[in-house]
Amino acid sequence: MRADLHSDDRLPAYARLRDALSSRVASVEWGPDEPIPSEARIAKEYAVSVGTVRKAVDGLVAEGLLERRQGSGTYLRRPSFDVTLFRFFQLHSGDGAQPSIPSSKLILRARAEAPTEAAAALGTSDVIHIVRLRSLADQPILYETLYIPAARFEGFEAVSDADMGPLLYPVYFEHFGVLVKRATDDLSFGAADSETARQLQLAPGDPVAIIRRTAFDLEGVPVEWRIARGSAAQFHYRSDIG
Repeated sequence: MRADLHSDDRLPAYARLRDALSSRVASVEWGPDEPIPSEARIAKEYAVSVGTVRKAVDGLVAEGLLERRQGSGTYLRRPSFDVTLFRFFQLHSGDGAQPSIPSSKLILRARAEAPTEAAAALGTSDVIHIVRLRSLADQPILYETLYIPAARFEGFEAVSDADMGPLLYPVYFEHFGVLVKRATDDLSFGAADSETARQLQLAPGDPVAIIRRTAFDLEGVPVEWRIARGSAAQFHYRSDIG
């Protein structure tokens, strides 16, 4: 039996249990392909009702930390929302349908010293530097430079290309136990430098949209800083209010 519902006693039991389970998720107690214990087992461990467990788990599912798989159990949700950068760009394939996952060409990954802006965001200058070109329907759309703390991602340079895939957040989770919980995007505009222009098939000086993203783990610690550039001619922003 566990006795570590240590959060504020003024909170209801389900909320304290949700916090306890969230801490266990953050410590990567369960792997990406391993279901968390059954509701009955958790209820026994914490000496609470199954209904309390169900409500706590429902909260973690709603927050995107867990996912229920029909007939299989409840698992850690594989993070994949780094594809959301593409919500800002409107590209379509020949049949008019927008591809759901962009392709990714890895140009560079190496241990490096972070530039000032990345070091300030991550709290360290000892990083792994990643450069990628992202495409939709074989058309370049984003040229990305990323930095991740070397201490959290020791051995990232040795991960095989076959294991990288088009999205990095699942790689962070499955290989290094780093679960991205949220990210902050800052948008601005500028002119394409020569390398950005070459990668995106633009002319130097063409206008580009610039997205600076800081991604955080479950405990709010920054685990990635990236800057992505795409053609401003393809940029699209929409906000629904009310």
